[in-house]
Amino acid sequence: MDNLSEALEKLKLASTDSATDSVESCLDCLLKALAKNHTEASMKIQEMGVLPLLPTLLNPQSSCTPKVANIIAEVAKNDSLQAQLINMGVIPTLVKLLGIHSHNTALTEMCLIAFGNLAELESSKEQFASTNIAEELVRLFQKQTEHEKKEMIFEVLAPLAENDVIKLQLVEAGLVECLLEVVAQTVDGEREEDIAQLKTASDLMVLLLLGDESMQKLFEGGKGSVFQRVLSWIPSHNHQLQLAGALAIANFARNDGNCIHMVDTGIVQKLLELLDRHVEEGNVTVQHAALSALRNLAIPVVNKSKMLSAGVADVVLKFLQSEMPPVQFKLLGTLRMLIDTQAEAADQLGTNGKLVERLVEWCEAKDHAGVMGESNRLLSALIRHSKSKEVVRTVIQGGGVKHLVTMATSEHMIMQNEALVALGLIAGLDLVAAEKDFVGASLVSVLHKLLSDERSAPEIKYNSMILICAVMGSEPLHKEVQSLAFIDVVSKLRAHENKTVSHQASLTEQRLTAQS
Repeated sequence: MDNLSEALEKLKLASTDSATDSVESCLDCLLKALAKNHTEASMKIQEMGVLPLLPTLLNPQSSCTPKVANIIAEVAKNDSLQAQLINMGVIPTLVKLLGIHSHNTALTEMCLIAFGNLAELESSKEQFASTNIAEELVRLFQKQTEHEKKEMIFEVLAPLAENDVIKLQLVEAGLVECLLEVVAQTVDGEREEDIAQLKTASDLMVLLLLGDESMQKLFEGGKGSVFQRVLSWIPSHNHQLQLAGALAIANFARNDGNCIHMVDTGIVQKLLELLDRHVEEGNVTVQHAALSALRNLAIPVVNKSKMLSAGVADVVLKFLQSEMPPVQFKLLGTLRMLIDTQAEAADQLGTNGKLVERLVEWCEAKDHAGVMGESNRLLSALIRHSKSKEVVRTVIQGGGVKHLVTMATSEHMIMQNEALVALGLIAGLDLVAAEKDFVGASLVSVLHKLLSDERSAPEIKYNSMILICAVMGSEPLHKEVQSLAFIDVVSKLRAHENKTVSHQASLTEQRLTAQS
């Protein structure tokens, strides 16, 4: 390593008098040392104070510039030195060089390697966003014919496109058109590189749609040519394109206006046909993506009945046997969105014994908290939106009551509240049938805890008191209420700052006193 120290000393001197030959031989020595032992050499370059000299040697006119860029690219592999390189301002300088010397293959390659190594860091993205990197990369991409070169540019684009400002810059610079062209060229390709490029280009397309501004720009009120092209991916025979198309629709469906437009223009049918093809073929990622798109499209109230009429619930139910938690999770979310405020649909699904049985099973999926939470929420939603005695009976017979009681103790207030409202409806519609399960699940002591806990939100306290009044008609539950001294807890709540809570506390106290 001694000759490295020597070269670094020489470089410090030579950089001041710009003698190209001596600088060049020092740079060669540095590159050799980096190739031999990367970590040690890069730390030595830093220790001897040569790092800050590197940006000054990036001179557009100098023949040494590609080698300096090469050294920067190599040093940038060292995680501990990346932040320092960024702070020294190498990014804007290299972007400028890329613009001036885009014909110089060696130099552009070095710039791309350096960008690839630096682009993962958040701090670098802010610097990149203030340069014209988007235009330069798109221009460079348009000129490439070789697969390897395109891949190198893709490796820089992917981390940069995670930044919303850069997403929009890339869209404005025309990256989307390049990506669509790559897709068109590779969709029928059998070579490995075609398959790889198709995946990278379509994934990047989906990533660009994750930014609100870039997504809305490409949607263009549903008239955008990009939006139309992406739609044509869904009926494609290629799984990767089906996946990207469904994910793109899910991303376009991030606001009500877009969702309403898409449902009105028949996208639901395309997604249902896609799902139907995957009941048997069973590509899990495509199933998951198509269900995500349907779930998002079902959020606006005006879309729900249209989607139900189109038969969405029936197609979604075909995946009830899936053993894949991501698919189960999206299936549950889609059904829950669809039945929100839709009494008839909630009634139909809530009396479907097979569905309720599967929900009860998933309510016990301890390894998959998301599936467990969504199952509970759907079980509650079926009761809340149908308000039907038949649905309540189906849930009681399926063994769902104990899960709703457990859900009332969830750490998420919204879930607690949904559970309490559903339990209130069960008590109101068929207390006799639910009595045994209420006792078995210790409902009364759960309510006592919720009312005694100062952290319980006002709506939780309110709905707990409503439920106490509702279960008083059952003898065993009434006895439990008396044995737990509810009157003390309730009378304290008469002084609650929330008027609805304090009023309900007075009513509940009267009821408890009258029936003691």
